[in-house]
Amino acid sequence: MTAEPRVLSGRYRVDEIIGRGGMATVYRGYDLTLGRDVAIKILDRELADDNSFRTRFRLEAQAASRMSHPAIVRVYDAGEDTERNPDGSTRAVPFIVMELVKGRLLKDVIAEGPVPVEDTVRYVDGILEALEYSHRAGVVHRDIKPGNVMITEAGQIKVMDFGIARAVSDSSSTVAETTQILGTAAYFSPEQAKGDPVDARADLYSAGVVLYEMLSGKQPFRGETPVAIAYQHVSETPVAPSEINETVPRSLDAIALRALAKDPYQRYQDAASFREALDATIDGKAPSKRQVGALTSELYGPNPRQAAETARSLRQLSTDTTMKRTQPGPPIAWIWAGVAIVAVLLISVLFWALSVRPTTDAPSTARVVPDVTGMTFERAEETLAALDLVAAEKSESSADVAEGNVIRTEPEAETSVNPGQEIDVFVSTGQELAEVPVLEGLGQDAATQALEGAGLALGTINRTNDPDLSEGIVIAADQTAGAEVPVGTTVNLTVASGRVVINDVTGYTVEAATRELEAVGLSVLTQEDQSCPASAPPVVQTQSLAPGEVPVHSEITLTFCSGTA
Repeated sequence: MTAEPRVLSGRYRVDEIIGRGGMATVYRGYDLTLGRDVAIKILDRELADDNSFRTRFRLEAQAASRMSHPAIVRVYDAGEDTERNPDGSTRAVPFIVMELVKGRLLKDVIAEGPVPVEDTVRYVDGILEALEYSHRAGVVHRDIKPGNVMITEAGQIKVMDFGIARAVSDSSSTVAETTQILGTAAYFSPEQAKGDPVDARADLYSAGVVLYEMLSGKQPFRGETPVAIAYQHVSETPVAPSEINETVPRSLDAIALRALAKDPYQRYQDAASFREALDATIDGKAPSKRQVGALTSELYGPNPRQAAETARSLRQLSTDTTMKRTQPGPPIAWIWAGVAIVAVLLISVLFWALSVRPTTDAPSTARVVPDVTGMTFERAEETLAALDLVAAEKSESSADVAEGNVIRTEPEAETSVNPGQEIDVFVSTGQELAEVPVLEGLGQDAATQALEGAGLALGTINRTNDPDLSEGIVIAADQTAGAEVPVGTTVNLTVASGRVVINDVTGYTVEAATRELEAVGLSVLTQEDQSCPASAPPVVQTQSLAPGEVPVHSEITLTFCSGTA
């Protein structure tokens, strides 16, 4: 016997598994309401049992669902279902419903061998197009990697799992814990590896790692443990891709090295700049090997071993008294000419200093309020104190900023203020929660008032037939009574339509017709018709209510023949 397919929240049918990740399993599914194929990601049990993670997971999924772009896999819905444990207790099963994309993972394409340069540029441009849109929407992905990038059958890039990594990173205290869930540290930015606050430039670093891997066939940093790889992201210098794969244009060397800069301020500052640099490589002039080397030194510092050898040689030259000069010193005339030039410069500076009028205007001591959003209060306080500004902590709930992180400041960032001024730092207390009231059995108006009183919103109302309930009585809600959900959450209701459907029972025996009609709550009366011959058992000739929908608890009369032949 075939088991009944699983249906989440009475709407989403769960079909076969199409993928597994570090934190969830992805199934092919079907939206029974809208009649379309979907992908359903169901959170793994260990993470689902963490209440705080479930809340962050839902909020991040809601943030991702607000984004609509051709290069981003759409998030249609997010919710929680329940599952019964073997001991009879129940547990929450969080899930998100996404666009079903037909294609291949970029990870699988890379695994097959070198990716042509033209395809590499096109794929990375598609990733950056998605990031350009998401960053404008205020969403940082935090987990850009080939395993989160799909290539459709038409060759279009689709980036998935936007915002999901935020919930993971906020609930993990170490690099090892985070990578255990997300799968790899190979694409982490240095600031992620150090546990520092991240912004959009962390995504650009990860995109740079993906570019590097497609160009060279290898990730820039590899190690036996996540911690070892994280250390390399923070401190090691990557080799230019063309030194691994000679077919790589040096113009792409420069782009990859710029994207992998340790200091976020030395990277491309936004996805648009990164895309422009990629576009410029198509017809642009390639830098020389020497110029690429100079760029590496600029971004990552000189080779440490070479610097040590240079220092050792200088020390030897300064202490070796046996070495003799092999070239004569400069001519005496040159020395006197240099002295004369220095004297003229000194006299000029002295004349300028004496001729400048003293001013009573004090030099500007204004401070510019730094952007501390996303930092902890302690980190923000240190940042402000370094500028001689005083941080005053204020609490504020937020649906988008994790608890304990800074939402904003007053005065806002980039505002000029005086030294010593107090800056209000608004710290997130997390999403304000509300308790779902008991709604079952209430009338629709009473249920609406109960939701508004709890700070929740009435969503869609699905009407269904119920033989026992009058019109407008709530049968069920998609949020469990007593559960704590974010304030403003939409609660969908299923209410009684106040009607039932009856069949055409003419031709039924009176007994069978009565049984069927009473089962849907109708009151059945019978009436004899002596103008037609009786049958045994008696059969319904007519019914007083036409087949179709009728009000609940209606009265219906069935007429049967009782005459003689």
